[in-house]
Order: sequence, then C-alpha cells, then structure tokens
Amino acid sequence: MHLEGIQEQLRSEGVDGWLLFDHHVRGPIAYRVLGMAAGHVSRRWYYWIPVQGEPRKLVHCIESRRLDGLPGAKMEYASWQDQARLLGVLLGEAKKVAMQYSPNCMIPYVSLVDAGTIELVRGVGVEVCSSASLVQYFEARWTAAQLEMHNEAGRRVDQVRAEAFQWIGQQLKQQGQSNELAIAQFIRKRFVEMGLVAEDGPIVGVNAHSADPHYVPTAESSVPITAGDFVLIDLWAKLDQPAAVYYDITWTGYCGDEPTSEIQRVFDVVTSSRDAAVEFVDTAMRQGRCVHGFEVDDVVRNLITENGFGEAFVHRTGHSIGEEVHGNGANIDNLETHDTRPIIPKTCFSIEPGIYLKDFGVRSEIDCYVGENGASPTGAVQTKVVQIL
Repeated sequence: MHLEGIQEQLRSEGVDGWLLFDHHVRGPIAYRVLGMAAGHVSRRWYYWIPVQGEPRKLVHCIESRRLDGLPGAKMEYASWQDQARLLGVLLGEAKKVAMQYSPNCMIPYVSLVDAGTIELVRGVGVEVCSSASLVQYFEARWTAAQLEMHNEAGRRVDQVRAEAFQWIGQQLKQQGQSNELAIAQFIRKRFVEMGLVAEDGPIVGVNAHSADPHYVPTAESSVPITAGDFVLIDLWAKLDQPAAVYYDITWTGYCGDEPTSEIQRVFDVVTSSRDAAVEFVDTAMRQGRCVHGFEVDDVVRNLITENGFGEAFVHRTGHSIGEEVHGNGANIDNLETHDTRPIIPKTCFSIEPGIYLKDFGVRSEIDCYVGENGASPTGAVQTKVVQIL
C-alpha cells in the first residue's frame, strides 16, 4: 500500500478519506489497493485511510487478524450494534468519504459495495462519494515495464492477425473456402506458440456475423468463408508473464480485389472517427487540458451520427485496458454509461467505433496510450480494408 500517494490523491480529490470494505471477497479492488491477499473472509472488515494521519481498522473479533499486515490502530466488533457504533468512531470527524460506489451504478466496474453497506455508512452522518477516480489512479496506470510488455504483446498479436488473414487467403486458393471456427482456432494456437494468453475469444465474424459485436464462432454457429465475403477479426492477448497488460485490436478484410462501395463507405466513416478520437485526446494532453471519457465518446459518436449511422453504433467507443482486457480506468463512454473520469497519463484504452448493418458490420479498434505530453496508438493502425485474395 502506498499510503503517502493515496493521501496525496485524497487531497487532490477533496475528500476526507477512503473507506475500503469487503465481505466474502466481493471487492477485489480493495485487496489490490492495499497490497494484500484476500484469503478466507467470512466477516465484514473496514479500513479507513484519512486524508492525513494514520489509517484505522475495524474487524470482527473472530477474524481479528484480517488486517494485521496493514498500518494503523485496530478496533473489534462482535454485534451488529457494535459494528454501527464503532463505524462512527472509525470515521471520526470525516464528512465526505470515498468508497467503491458509483451513483446510479454509472461506472459498474467500481460499484462493488452493496447498497446496504452504503446506507450503513451514511447512517453515521457522512456523505459517500465514488472512489472511481482514486481507483483509476492506483489501478489503471501502467509502469514502464508494463508498457513494454504491452508493446511486445502488440508486435506478436499484430503478427498473428496478419497470419490469420493470410491463412484465410491460402485456404480459399487451395480449398475454395475456410470457416470462422477454423480461423479462431488458428489464432488461439498461434497465441500459445508465441507465449500469449487470453481468457477468451477471438471474434471471427463473416458477413452478417460481423454485425454482431460480441459474436464468437462455435461448432454450431460457424459459417464458411468464401470469395466475396467480408471478414472481421477481433483479437486480444497479453504476454504470459506476471503483471502483463493486454493488447486488443479489431481489423477487417474482404475476400476479393476491392470491397463493395457500401463497405468502403462505412469503413471510411469508422476509421476517420477513430482517428478523430486519437487527435482529440492527443491535443488535449499536449495543451495540458483535462478531458473525460464521455467527451471522447461524443467526438466519435457525433461524427458517425453526422454521416447517418448513429443508430448503428450500439456500444461505447472504448474501454480501459490493463491486466484484464477491460480495466479499471476511464472508459470512452457516453452511451452505456456517462464516464466522467478524467483521462490521465500512463493509462491505456481502446478506441473501437463500429457501425453494424444488416449484412455486415465494420469495427476498427486500436489501443491508445496516454503519455505525459500526448497520446498515440501503440500498434499498427488499419488504413484500408485487408485484401484477402
């Protein structure tokens, strides 16, 4: 736990402290912030980090050693009445307390404390605010080593992506067709061979299946890939190493010389809105101007809407990327949620606008890393539809 760093952020957030809480390991963020293993947790514990001074603990008497590895004085409770009373003692004179909570569950990734516990804490006379920005600062920022692992994963994933499109072409030339599941299995096999891991995926969608944003081929759903088909491949992976972070991209290709005019038009709208998002964030960072996740989504969504495809863009523009492919930093979102978290240096997120029509869907996904003085894609950027044949 980085106590001084946490208290510095508490001062910048204008809150009196951070109340970390768990019961039955429902809040993994708390353990990562505190740098402790969860273990067996059958009773509620509270850890209070005030904006200044020493932290304090409240634990149940039969699990009194739960927080012994952390600094601060300890109080114990047995009854529910003692818990409520001592919670007031724990928080002292605090008026505004951060917890893993999000009003209206607007940021579900951090909204982990149950409503009853929020009511209990409010019952001692404090205002509960969201710790989402605090969580981002301590969960989503990458080390220099993580950035390098991401870049190396990107080089390997980009190679597998290129090989996958090439293999489709080879199969079409040799056999007259390929199929979605075979390509997905090829990608997973190459990931293993190249020291990459992924919890699930990839997405390989042909024609109408490419218009399903989270389609994953199975033995039952997989369809052939033949000449004249449009193919979307979304693949994500990270190095098989501790603390490695993900690389996550989506590319599209056409099994022929040139895509149809409709495909080309949609592709152009998607990629131009993608590039506008990068430029918007990069400019803001270079100017030292604060920009929030929802604002970047607005830039992309407005451009797509102006081109007549607003109703066909049915998901957020992007998500935070970390040790999990969907991380705990600011999401590029003003559709599914209204993400008001600021975009901060040393974080990474996807930019992946998509337009999904009846017969095909185009998504172009890159990863955007934010440095101290700008933002840029971390890997290859698709500028034209891949010519598979």
